[in-house]
Amino acid sequence: MSTPLVLIVGRPNVGKSTLFNRLTRSTTAIVDDVSGVTRDRIYGDVEWNGKYFRLIDTGGYVPNSEDLFETAIREQVEIAMDECDAILFVVDGRIGLTPADKEVAELLRKANKLNYLLVNKSDSPEFAVNAAEFYSFGLKNVFDVSALNGRNLGDLLDDMMEHLSFADDLEIDTRLRLAIIGKPNVGKSSMVNALLGYDRTIVTDIPGTTRDSIDSVLKYYGEEIVLVDTAGLRKKSKVKENIEFFSNVRTYKALWSCDVAILLLDSNLGIENQDQKIIDEAIRRRKGLIIAVNKWDLIEKETNTAKQYTDAIVRKMGSIDYIPIMFVSALTKQRIFKLIEAAKKVDGERKKKIATRELNDVLLPEIENTPPPASPTGKEVKIKYIQQVGDHYPIFQFFSNDPRNIPDHYKRFLEKMIRKNFGFEGVPFTLSFKEK
Repeated sequence: MSTPLVLIVGRPNVGKSTLFNRLTRSTTAIVDDVSGVTRDRIYGDVEWNGKYFRLIDTGGYVPNSEDLFETAIREQVEIAMDECDAILFVVDGRIGLTPADKEVAELLRKANKLNYLLVNKSDSPEFAVNAAEFYSFGLKNVFDVSALNGRNLGDLLDDMMEHLSFADDLEIDTRLRLAIIGKPNVGKSSMVNALLGYDRTIVTDIPGTTRDSIDSVLKYYGEEIVLVDTAGLRKKSKVKENIEFFSNVRTYKALWSCDVAILLLDSNLGIENQDQKIIDEAIRRRKGLIIAVNKWDLIEKETNTAKQYTDAIVRKMGSIDYIPIMFVSALTKQRIFKLIEAAKKVDGERKKKIATRELNDVLLPEIENTPPPASPTGKEVKIKYIQQVGDHYPIFQFFSNDPRNIPDHYKRFLEKMIRKNFGFEGVPFTLSFKEK
């Protein structure tokens, strides 16, 4: 099931980051008068009338260079058309239309993609007249808005909700959705091709999570597994920042829509900062996760090479020590189908339900032996009852006489205790504490 993806595009300093912050009700995007201040990926969730979509701010991804400016913004819009369900094209109503705005409008007019032209900085009705000249672009959905004070954004959202397709509107697909994710050039496409090209598989194409994206179906011993589309960009970008940004868009979009993610690492590079960001996002979204070290055939090996490599990854991840680590080669197909078996196992762990009686019989005696520390006032903190809830991933509820005074280090102890007794390898889960 998909959650719509909406991208904000436009030239620098027209108010894209302010719009992002207003819609997501956050201050994630940096707002400044200097163009190009946003350097990392910026995305968030937007809720409107009980429905959600994901929003990505492209602000700052146009390099601050006059000779590359038009190329960069054109490429952003072209790639956005492939990647998203709708585009919010922001222009500055105070300055008026510019040649760069005209070029973007031309692309949007020819594209078969839901789009909205937002004439920003229309802070009050008297500024609405500023939108008049932008009707010459020939775009259907024109709104004079103010990202700063929210003027007319409710009308925009009402209209957009009517035209987007949401998860609740779609037929539920019970097949395992598996995403091969990671930084550019780690071998994602080679891995997908190796999996789909195997003699035992039958490949068909099905509609993906957007109108332009295609997922693939791997038939593995009679079971259909959906490989979420994480293929390379369809257009060769001349601007490096566009390549990196939209590679990230693809990665996170695949991660959001999958059940289990396989994070592919380059064996020559190990785990890097961007990989850790992907792991953090997988955990935040409570997705099953496996780490696969690709290009293992290129590494000179001694007796304990794999163990030493594993230990180095675990040390870097700190308390995240429950993710299985495998060593593979897309080129030689070494252990690639063990990845499928591992993904099926993690998916099973993610769906596993522990009976309430078993949880309490096993965990409460251990909790009594190592109880939570007393509260700051000296009150004894007791955990009295435990149950597992959650339809999409495991949630463990702990009922206590004083849940607010259970410290984080004790919560980590409880998580380790659950994993020690019940497994859940590769599965992030939630601990919830309620008063009883």
